[in-house]
Amino acid sequence: MAAGKNRKLYYIDHCLTPHENIPDSAILCEKERIIALGGASAFMKEPGLEIIDMSDCFAMPGLIDCHVHGAGGFDSANAWKSTRDDLNKMSVNLARHGVTAFFPTLVSDEKDRMIRNVAALAKLIEEEYDGADPIAINLEGPFINTEKAGSQNKDFISGIDLGFARELMEAGNGRIKIMTFAPELDGAEKLIELLLENGVIPSMGHSMADGEATQRAIDAGARRCTHLFNGMPQLQQRRSDLPLIALTDDQVSVELIVDGGHLHPKMVDLASRVKPRDMIIGVSNAIDVSPQNSDVDVEGGIVRRDGLIAGSTTTLEKGWAHLINYANLPVTLAAACFTSNPARDLGLITRGELRPGKKADITFFDCQTNTVRMTVVQGKIVYHSKEF
Repeated sequence: MAAGKNRKLYYIDHCLTPHENIPDSAILCEKERIIALGGASAFMKEPGLEIIDMSDCFAMPGLIDCHVHGAGGFDSANAWKSTRDDLNKMSVNLARHGVTAFFPTLVSDEKDRMIRNVAALAKLIEEEYDGADPIAINLEGPFINTEKAGSQNKDFISGIDLGFARELMEAGNGRIKIMTFAPELDGAEKLIELLLENGVIPSMGHSMADGEATQRAIDAGARRCTHLFNGMPQLQQRRSDLPLIALTDDQVSVELIVDGGHLHPKMVDLASRVKPRDMIIGVSNAIDVSPQNSDVDVEGGIVRRDGLIAGSTTTLEKGWAHLINYANLPVTLAAACFTSNPARDLGLITRGELRPGKKADITFFDCQTNTVRMTVVQGKIVYHSKEF
């Protein structure tokens, strides 16, 4: 076998690992793995090596969207009646925006239908796809507070029911990774224990929890907060509650929806100043706005249902650009919020960084426009712009 067989060498203007910015660099991949990266001059051309010149671009780890409801004509809520081809539309659409891995996300639903959707998603994500890789399921409910339901149907929100939780996890067949719950509900600590026993991350959100209830949940093992500042009480100067505790407790990672509508830029800046930089996770909260979702209105990338914010159409590469501007963060730290931070928080040990041994999940951006020029998932080019 020739030395370069199944190897690709990408030449780039610079590389965000994301923690380090390497100028005039190159990335060497073999099949689905990165095997070397560094200064371009260090790499030798070898027989059979496929060389891809992206010298007018920069590279960073593929974006990880762990809170996304739908895109490209696929809605996770309809997984029970969907096929591999349906989810593939979402996979391909997200890859166009630099996403290499994602978590299809479900909101609260009628019990039997929610179980059926979880089971369907668990089967669907076992398939291979032509774009971004769906790797786990995110459940945004049903054990949340009706006072902070947002656009979720209150009829489908439930008090904590451990039997229902077990049915959901059984249907998920090990593929559920995150569940949002309200810490103030009776039985919250038992739910946290059950989730942790089954490898599910308990995430606090859609909640009216005060400081005491929030602290009890953290002490029980909850270490994540769903879309900080949204679906919870407002920050108050004389009261301790969920957003204040999540903001100031360094044990808790927080999701931020950085689309310019869910959060004022100054709130994004506040969170970025207060939280440890590795505890900030950028998410899209995107939903599908295809014609079949005729009950929603979209303006400025914000999706509303019956006047309430229901999601976003802003994709992660735009969220990354917003975060740099809103929080005045260096590009490396902002990039980590969409790559290595979610990977670390979710235990995705082979993703989120550009270094030897990691999966070759790479997004290439145009140096002039910051638009996605090419997306590589596990060593395979799954998207490239027409210009390329």
